[in-house]
Amino acid sequence: MNIKQIKETLKSKEYDFLRTDQNLGSNIILLTLGGSYAYGMNKEGSDLDVRGIALNSKEDILLRTDFEQVVNVDTDTTVYSFHKIIQLLSSNNPNTVEILGCKPEHYLHVSEIGRELLNHRKMFLSKLCIHTFGGYAESQLRRLENKATRLVGQAQNEAYILKTINNAAYEFKKRYYPHDDSAVKLYIDKAVQEGYDSEIFMDVNLNHYPLRDWAGMWNEMKSIVSSYHKIGKRNEKAISHDKLGKHMAHLIRLYMMCIDLLEKEEIITYRTEEHDLLMSIRNGEYLDDSRQPTAEFYDLLNEYEKKFEYAKNQTSLPDFPDHKRINEYKMYVNERIVKGEVS
Repeated sequence: MNIKQIKETLKSKEYDFLRTDQNLGSNIILLTLGGSYAYGMNKEGSDLDVRGIALNSKEDILLRTDFEQVVNVDTDTTVYSFHKIIQLLSSNNPNTVEILGCKPEHYLHVSEIGRELLNHRKMFLSKLCIHTFGGYAESQLRRLENKATRLVGQAQNEAYILKTINNAAYEFKKRYYPHDDSAVKLYIDKAVQEGYDSEIFMDVNLNHYPLRDWAGMWNEMKSIVSSYHKIGKRNEKAISHDKLGKHMAHLIRLYMMCIDLLEKEEIITYRTEEHDLLMSIRNGEYLDDSRQPTAEFYDLLNEYEKKFEYAKNQTSLPDFPDHKRINEYKMYVNERIVKGEVS
């Protein structure tokens, strides 16, 4: 579908929820394309994903409530609340950062406040992207290697889990009660679990530490471990639907986006310059006769991993987003809503 057809599709009954949901309608400040269309990796039959942002109501602001997001599964549409998107953008969440870097013609609706948010997008960027995009890329690589018939060994699987947890743990000190680096130490050693070659162990030395903060960290680590165990159950389905090429292309795209963030301090969602390369990967040109990633693909991946390592060591991005500026902008928008200045 072209943009004109997509806009007509959004007028259909199927998308009536955008106009009738109590949290959407006139509260929507931005609607844009997501998924393959947003990256420039769509082909015939690609699903249409729509992403958006809607302002919180006066009641939400004064009562400190939040609808967080409206998800319509049938149309692959997700519209985030203003408060939720600010939180996710401040965390450099890859799935939401990309909303601010789409092609101009891919924005299906942009209000005055939506335009302001796009113009202020750089205030959210920080070195957090190293860990959020890097962690997401590691997760994609793990999924890719599990979805190939040549599965990685148990020891390598354990190493991936530890690396993903370490990426997530980067933000623990910001979100939980502070602790020394040596207070929670995770490492791999010879396994004691039957059937394992090696496994992750932990040394914990926390004194007078808030229980709820520890429970939060523990739950995040537990969730990562659980997610890796679930991946294998989807392998057969992924292979039968020939999605390996798609996963391979999205893995490389993640590195491309993060390198741009680190080197150019720009969000570039639509990959114009790399379109042909990404589509060749998606279309299976880097799969061998057994439908497994070729050595050339791993050479390419290694090249982007090296570029990523160099960029993260050279970047001039701040360690954390400009929280003062972000909070001032959030207060400015909320004050206008409460005063009835936003129609």
